[in-house]
Amino acid sequence: MSSVTSPIAISQNSTNTRWIGRTVIYGLLLIFAVLYLMPLFVMLTTSFKTMDEIQNGNMLALPQSPTFDPWIKAWGETCVGLTCAGIKGYFWNSIKMVVPAVAISTIMGALNGYVLTKWRFPGHTLVFGLMLFACFIPFQSVLLPMATILGSLGRFGMTLQNATGWNFGFGNPTINLVFVHVVYGLGFTTLFFRNFYEAFPTELVRAAQVDGASFFQIFRRIMLPNSLPIIVVTVIYQFTNIWNDFLFASAYAGTGDTMPMTVALNNVVNTSTGVVEYNVNMAAAMIAAVPTLIVYILAGRYFVRGLMAGAVKG
Repeated sequence: MSSVTSPIAISQNSTNTRWIGRTVIYGLLLIFAVLYLMPLFVMLTTSFKTMDEIQNGNMLALPQSPTFDPWIKAWGETCVGLTCAGIKGYFWNSIKMVVPAVAISTIMGALNGYVLTKWRFPGHTLVFGLMLFACFIPFQSVLLPMATILGSLGRFGMTLQNATGWNFGFGNPTINLVFVHVVYGLGFTTLFFRNFYEAFPTELVRAAQVDGASFFQIFRRIMLPNSLPIIVVTVIYQFTNIWNDFLFASAYAGTGDTMPMTVALNNVVNTSTGVVEYNVNMAAAMIAAVPTLIVYILAGRYFVRGLMAGAVKG
């Protein structure tokens, strides 16, 4: 006589299995979250401590007498090289570099994706393949060729300066970095928009053409208004990469008052004069991280949604 398991017992076993599985998953996620957030916690708490408390206390302990002095000193008083005016000037250097670089690379990527999907021409597959290949070129391999190009642009700027009294930005370190990041990021932005527009209904473009809309009218009135998800993805990706870049920044604008935030932060942390002020260093690092944190907090939830928006056609 065969035994029959009751439906109640089966349901109970299934519930227990799900509960155990969820406990294991959430437990592992909690452990990884603690490990991942621990450095951020140490940086944040250390930035509000006094030097006496740092030297005599536990780095994992909360500040006993929280103070904003390290943040104030990091912003306006700490030494970067031989200049002791804080990191505020270098922070704005990065803003002046990142904003135009992100805007230009995003618009150009959108135009490329639009052309490669809705205005195809003979050889468009080859062009896209070459641009896709650019995504796999490492930073280090373009340092010398790009330095040669920037040197030529600088000499051209000097010629314009002698002839007209104005160099139109040629040779300016900030503009050089904008140029470098636009060129290097164009392959990625084109890839994002091309994949997104591939799933965009071509019938809308054809209907607009029948109504007499021009190339840029279709792009401005139809494509861009429907591209918000992938624009968010591109802006987050480009902003994070450009803001956190150190290699290009140190190679092309590593000295003087025009250096970006990452280079200035490295000079603050590696200073060899006087006592190392860990609280000021941590405050400076937190200030450098604030823009990317704000971008992810405000738009991070749209990142995966934007990536998946063009993944399925139909």
